[in-house]
Amino acid sequence: MTAYVVMIREETSDPAEMALYREKAPLAREGHDVSAVAFYGAQDVLEGPEFEGAAILAFPDMDAARAWYDSPAYQVARQHRQAGSRTRVFLIDGV
Repeated sequence: MTAYVVMIREETSDPAEMALYREKAPLAREGHDVSAVAFYGAQDVLEGPEFEGAAILAFPDMDAARAWYDSPAYQVARQHRQAGSRTRVFLIDGV
């Protein structure tokens, strides 16, 4: 069953760290079956607090999503995202 990684960037605190994240994060997709469903496009918040942007990545299943997230390449990129922003990230099964 398709699984999704959802990232909601609440606030950027260090643009330089986020620039490093944007450089390194695409490299972490290599070797993983991942596709972008939504990627920081226009948004219209209907409920809840405003946020800067969101990305939704699709994977074949939860194991594949977790393998990408736990991969050494993404862990390197993640350090920069965490240093440069306040972001919520979660995995969710599709239907």
